[in-house]
Amino acid sequence: MVVGDVTTAVDVLVLGAGPGGYVAAIRAAQCGRHVTLIDPGAAGGTCLNRGCIPLKALLSASERYSQSQVSELAPFGIHVETTTFDWSTMQGWKEGVVARLSNGVRQLLTGNRVEMVTGTGWFINEREVRVEGVHGSHRFKFDHCIIATGAVPVTVAGLEYDGREILSPEQALALPQLPERLAISGDDYIALELATVFARLGTHVTLYTPGEQLLASAEPALLRLLQAGLRKQGIQVKSRVDPTTITERPLVLSAGVAPRVQDLHLEAAGVRLNEYGGIAVDSMLKTSTERIYAVGDCTGASPLASVAMKQGKVAAEVLSGQRVQFAPLAIPRVVHTQPEFASVGYTLEEATQAGYKVKSARFPLAANGRALTLNADNGAAFVIASADDEVLLGATLVGTRAGDLIGQVALALEMGATLTDLSEILYAHPGLSETLLESAEGALRHAIHMLNKNA
Repeated sequence: MVVGDVTTAVDVLVLGAGPGGYVAAIRAAQCGRHVTLIDPGAAGGTCLNRGCIPLKALLSASERYSQSQVSELAPFGIHVETTTFDWSTMQGWKEGVVARLSNGVRQLLTGNRVEMVTGTGWFINEREVRVEGVHGSHRFKFDHCIIATGAVPVTVAGLEYDGREILSPEQALALPQLPERLAISGDDYIALELATVFARLGTHVTLYTPGEQLLASAEPALLRLLQAGLRKQGIQVKSRVDPTTITERPLVLSAGVAPRVQDLHLEAAGVRLNEYGGIAVDSMLKTSTERIYAVGDCTGASPLASVAMKQGKVAAEVLSGQRVQFAPLAIPRVVHTQPEFASVGYTLEEATQAGYKVKSARFPLAANGRALTLNADNGAAFVIASADDEVLLGATLVGTRAGDLIGQVALALEMGATLTDLSEILYAHPGLSETLLESAEGALRHAIHMLNKNA
């Protein structure tokens, strides 16, 4: 690598090695491009190393502990003296999961002949990037560039993150000791999942929401089931609370994220921003500057790794000459609480506001054989369809493994499935997926395992 002001020519330069960046790099390499990937940290970005994966690992560990408690096992006729856990060991297991996945990403990049450069990059002009790293300053001239720099936690004035009293979600996941009490401010899935982890492990959690309800735009009737689950775990929820008025410490702030674009010197490359403060892109992820693309959180899009990954693939394929675009009909959203909450497509209110005449039905897990055998009957499946042609418009699932089942609904939405299509499929019995069958049949007014409306 040439150091200093000597310029190195590269084919495809990717800024950021998070889910959008490393996927874009690998896909571009698969398309025959020579790829250089720039990031100051470990492959996998925030999601893999400090966010999504660590949080899901602790959710899994805390779920195992919660399920092992005497009160949970007694209905099965299983009696135990006591169950304990060690927070530091749990944290070590979490880090092991992260290390294994991060190492896997590095191996994939190497196997696809992607060159990884450690450093921070910014634009000099519309065709060049300077990178500062541990080995000095490098200058790259690219044929194509994909920006995938992610996002940063939104801060609240007067509540700066210090890692002790005011914590970001990432800092909360890395606490060396489990706190006896914890205040969390936020109404998104991250706030809810953090509250679930710590409450399961015995921390007294108070969840403060800035608005009237949790999970803005969620189906209200199904949201009540989630709220009941939070109360059962001892999580106290207080709504319409300004985070600056919360006096409890430590306090975790989950106020969303903002696109990480401030230090990219985008003006030097002629790259414009959108109304969300992210990089403006079209459906092919092209920016306002030819040969420069942007994917993931830095565009101000939904801050979901699934979105970033798909956008990374699309950008890589477009710059390689393929005629593709990012235009999903369905983006699943999952909250790994207890019970799990998952949705995709329209809610009932959204479908009505969009001008649809709708038909819908809700099937309770309490009437599902598999849910009862799992002792997990708190939940329901709710489907929405057009009353005119019965095309599925959306669904919300609440209950055990809802996050896995929602993929079936996403596929149905993308394929333009109707309620009849869903009702004609043979479902394994007994199975949780039968809740989708029953809710579809309920909307058609011929459900078997619940009374039909107007029957």
